[in-house]
Amino acid sequence: MPNFVFISPHFPDTYWKFCISLRNHGFIVLGIGDAPYNEIGDACKFSLNEYFCCAKMEDYENEKMAVKYYIDKYGPITFLESNNEYWLTKDAQLRTEFHITSGVDIEGVKLFRSKIRQKEIFEKNGIKCARFTADNSRDGIFAFAKKVGFPIFAKPDDGVGAQGTMKIKNEEDVNNFISVRDQNKKYIIEEFVEGDIISFDGVANSHSDVIFCTEDVFTVNNADIVNNDLDDMYYCNPYMDHEFYELGCKVVKAARIQQRFFHIEFFVLTKDHPYLGKKGTRIPLEINCRPAGGYTPDVINFANSLSCYDIYADCLAFDENRQNMNQEKFYCVACSRRFKSKYVHEFSEVLDKFKYAICMYGDYPEVLRDDMGDCYAIAKFKTMDELYEFDRFVREKIK
Repeated sequence: MPNFVFISPHFPDTYWKFCISLRNHGFIVLGIGDAPYNEIGDACKFSLNEYFCCAKMEDYENEKMAVKYYIDKYGPITFLESNNEYWLTKDAQLRTEFHITSGVDIEGVKLFRSKIRQKEIFEKNGIKCARFTADNSRDGIFAFAKKVGFPIFAKPDDGVGAQGTMKIKNEEDVNNFISVRDQNKKYIIEEFVEGDIISFDGVANSHSDVIFCTEDVFTVNNADIVNNDLDDMYYCNPYMDHEFYELGCKVVKAARIQQRFFHIEFFVLTKDHPYLGKKGTRIPLEINCRPAGGYTPDVINFANSLSCYDIYADCLAFDENRQNMNQEKFYCVACSRRFKSKYVHEFSEVLDKFKYAICMYGDYPEVLRDDMGDCYAIAKFKTMDELYEFDRFVREKIK
């Protein structure tokens, strides 16, 4: 049986579902994480053939020792993944160190993490995207702003979520950005695009063919959630139109995403743009070669009445999707709250009124709360009107 080393199977706390799917597909699943064995959940324990605790996961030598232990005991490792943005670079280092040929090498991970290199791929393949500059000097930023006009948007070239981002509205903001930015990081400066965020989420096989995909719609900008301490709402739309499907597949192919999840973010223009196109045009923003954050894989599952964890295991075991794609579909929404905010309805009222529709609820882990809110409820509906009524009931604040 093939050996799969899964890095950090206990976090996020639903990722044991990847492990149980892999194990059900005939893999020996070997976990490496920083939590003591007695602190990981029973479901996670059951999903693994063995677990190795690395108390200091940040120390590469500790992870290296754990993988060596598994090789000595079980033989060659076929796959090593975390499906977690935080560990992508170390995943690649370990694959390189132990000659694990499946998965992305260190150079490939640089592409996945570099927004500048992704922009270059878009342009090379004729996929129009927001104009940008990699020139971080004051003169370079002013020259770019003169070309595209204010506002512009700065973010770390290698960064996750909205951390370190800044909207730059004028010359004073440019000077402020120069003074407060992290001098050890490279930034990409983009023209500011007025648009809604959607994503193309799914799994690609070894030929970069999309074997499963769905659309997620984000109604609150992540930068606003982080910077203004907002609550959140996003939903999975399983009824993707063909034009978006074709564009998403083109990006996956251009980026050569192979045997892994993808989470590719797009702008949908909310008004005509002189360079990018008409209102409604979809413009690629960035490529993430891992599942969407938090409990989004579960949101996708509830919307499509399937298991994307099983599709991932299908991809690695058979290089194809063997799940039933004709199941009933729903609009599935995740709504969050902030503990410090005052809402019209108690959370217990939400659970009672929508008990027929709620699929999951609870508190987000602390490390996710800046980006996603403090507590959440996930529910599925047949119509968008029902979905919006649920969102209003969950997030309506006392004025």
